[in-house]
Amino acid sequence: MAEHIKRIDLTRDYEAHKDEYLQAIETVCKETAFSGGKYADKFDEEFAAYVGTKYAVGVNNGTSALHCAMLALGVGAGDEVIVPANTYIATAWGVSYTGATPVFVDCTADTWELDPEAIEAKITPRTKGIIGVHLYGQPFEFSKVKEIADKHGLFVVEDCAQSHGAQYDGRNVGTLGEMACFSFYPGKNLYAFGEGGSVTCDKEEYFRHMTRLKNQGCDVRYYHDEIGYNYRLEGVQGAVLSVSLKYLPEWTRRRQEIGERYIREITNPLITMQKHPENTKPVYHLFVITVPDHDDFVNYMAEANVECNMHYPVPCHLQKAYAHLGYKEGDCPNAEYLASHCVTLPLFPGMREDEVERVINLCNAYKGK
Repeated sequence: MAEHIKRIDLTRDYEAHKDEYLQAIETVCKETAFSGGKYADKFDEEFAAYVGTKYAVGVNNGTSALHCAMLALGVGAGDEVIVPANTYIATAWGVSYTGATPVFVDCTADTWELDPEAIEAKITPRTKGIIGVHLYGQPFEFSKVKEIADKHGLFVVEDCAQSHGAQYDGRNVGTLGEMACFSFYPGKNLYAFGEGGSVTCDKEEYFRHMTRLKNQGCDVRYYHDEIGYNYRLEGVQGAVLSVSLKYLPEWTRRRQEIGERYIREITNPLITMQKHPENTKPVYHLFVITVPDHDDFVNYMAEANVECNMHYPVPCHLQKAYAHLGYKEGDCPNAEYLASHCVTLPLFPGMREDEVERVINLCNAYKGK
């Protein structure tokens, strides 16, 4: 049987930079700078410079980043925040943790990103803002969303969990909205050896508030000015991320090479790909396609020893956790179609050319049922 191709293989990055990673971890261990501390702070400075914002607030994961952003923007019980139905559930958790209600909006049929045309119908007097997700590493239509937000006096927050290094109209994602939330979960374009996240922003008031929130509500140790959280970024993760950040531009270029090759060379009419508007520069965190029969395609690839999977099988508005909101099938038809037809192909920076070619050839040879 042909060699197995994983959907993502992190071992190749680790082996290539093993000595640097282990040295960084050892340095933190020698200084026992484990919870927050100078190595977490150093990464915050480096990441803010990379994104192009004044501040980056490192936290323990991307979900906490969203929670802190909502709190810093004053979101709370009785409020509503518009969220895409087609995203990972953590986007909605950030709203729910404050006591507010996520209001789900459909995605477009081609880019699979938040549909600006569907937003205004969901705005009520309780709406405080909009979270747009740069899903799969493809920026959403920020200008149109921002125009609607400004018209109604709403904030726009970017969920950049999958889009480190992507660009919209020549600007880095993470610099567009009121603030932006990143995840460094393993498998992300920039990832920690465990969990990590960050909120980027340009306003000092947000930076100071989120720094206090993540640190048990303290500006001064043992003096708790508000109800806070234990959301600090670990020192070891900060040091690991500083190493990875050096290689992110290289990894991004490789993702783009593979993604662009898939787009050019996969020509099977049974396979539909995400649209990438010309004013955007995606980073292909995930390469998602749709096919008429998800299970048949996944089984076909598995028989050829190629791993594929699904992001995400149930759209947010139909999740059991949000059943109390009363959404039903048919409310967000594009998101629902994706959920039942999408497949994620292998794509990661360490993929060899022969593996890329094999995935392309298998996709083109697929005949369906």
